Amino acid sequence: MTTMTEASVREFKMPDVGEGLTEAEILKWYVKPGDEVTDGQVVCEVETAKAAVELPIPYDGVVRELHFPEGTTVDVGTSIIAVDVSGGAAPVEAPAPAAEPEPEPEKKPEGRQPVLVGYGVAVSSTKRRPRKGPQVPVQEPAPVQETSVVIQTELNGHGAPVAALKERPLAKPPVRKLAKDLGVDLTTIVPSGPDGIITREDVHAAAAPEPAVVETPAPTVAPTQAPAPVPTYDTARETRIPVKGVRKATAAAMVGSAFTAPHVTEFVTVDVTRTMKLVEELKQDKELQGLRVNPLLLIAKALLVAIKRNPDVNASWDEANQEIVQKHYVNLGIAAATPRGLIVPNIKDAHAKTLPQLAQALGELVVTAKDGKTSPAAMQGGTVTITNVGVFGVDTGTPILNPGESAILAVGSIKLQPWVHKGKVKPRQVTTLALSFDHRLVDGELGSKVLADVAAILEQPKRLITWA
Repeated sequence: MTTMTEASVREFKMPDVGEGLTEAEILKWYVKPGDEVTDGQVVCEVETAKAAVELPIPYDGVVRELHFPEGTTVDVGTSIIAVDVSGGAAPVEAPAPAAEPEPEPEKKPEGRQPVLVGYGVAVSSTKRRPRKGPQVPVQEPAPVQETSVVIQTELNGHGAPVAALKERPLAKPPVRKLAKDLGVDLTTIVPSGPDGIITREDVHAAAAPEPAVVETPAPTVAPTQAPAPVPTYDTARETRIPVKGVRKATAAAMVGSAFTAPHVTEFVTVDVTRTMKLVEELKQDKELQGLRVNPLLLIAKALLVAIKRNPDVNASWDEANQEIVQKHYVNLGIAAATPRGLIVPNIKDAHAKTLPQLAQALGELVVTAKDGKTSPAAMQGGTVTITNVGVFGVDTGTPILNPGESAILAVGSIKLQPWVHKGKVKPRQVTTLALSFDHRLVDGELGSKVLADVAAILEQPKRLITWA
């Protein structure tokens, strides 16, 4: 038999790496049994419903066992790896115990003795000094009988009394009176109260009539039906992918949002030629050297200015308390398509950032998302979101709100189109914006003002200065 000191083996359980997450999939193990690990060393990578996260081990030791292979979805709180923290000594074979003479019974103080489940109470060998006075004959204890099966058959008074149970049942006086009034024998009741006390519910249950046995006629022999055929799929023509991780969470969130918040979507087409020229100029600015400068940067800044001019749009709906929660900060979400699915990390306190700071935050957000390293904290607490569907060459769409947010702005592709400019038709760079908002929080007027402000800034980007 392989023995292992239980105290020296630590079981590392799957932690909740987000808020309220219940499971995670093990993507990759970085260790194997026999490897030495140190406190803080990353041992595996897991994918939650929100992101891929690396898990560090919180102690030193030697890996004893990996409980789950890669690709397994494990509930939070389940042990995933065993680590021997005693120094990694290999398990030893315990020799069979040699026959030894029985030791003299050890004298122990009389009192309550611990009971090993299944073995009963050992007979005490403690001897007591005899008391003075008339001797009372000691009655030998009756052998313990297995009564659990019998007790179960006596279900709250239904059936014959248990002859083996002669002790006075525990019950309060009102319960005893109730039992007497109902004609129930307390000795036939299995108590459900604490410390074996019979409750009023036990008495009422015992007084209830036994369910009548209804004799059903013999079933008519029906012709045997063949079992339903198991659906089969042509694996050469179809591929089935399990829905889990980020994609599963996204699906649940989108369904919940679409059928909880009443969506309204408005559209506007705008000439962004001046904005595109400003982007090219900013790329040459030394203050923005090395930073990610693109149209999304100015669109994000335009939305932040529009929110500042219309602060009521930046809110959330508290269904439990029936309150509208107005946010005095903007955590700007950026929808990002990754190999694992759609995620929406957000830039914390985006409203307080300068243009270079916003450019740096956008660059870090995109790189982290592409590498699959976005933390769950980065995807929590968003207030409004931008989704840039224009990178896929489409004009626009009707975006679904990120749960808990009030609005989402979709940006279409920027294309050269004929446009009336200063009384003449000229080729101009044009895009279409779509703003979806929660109609419980944002009425048509407010939503229209926000969208119109964004469009006006992109048409005349100097408003970033005059309006800000």
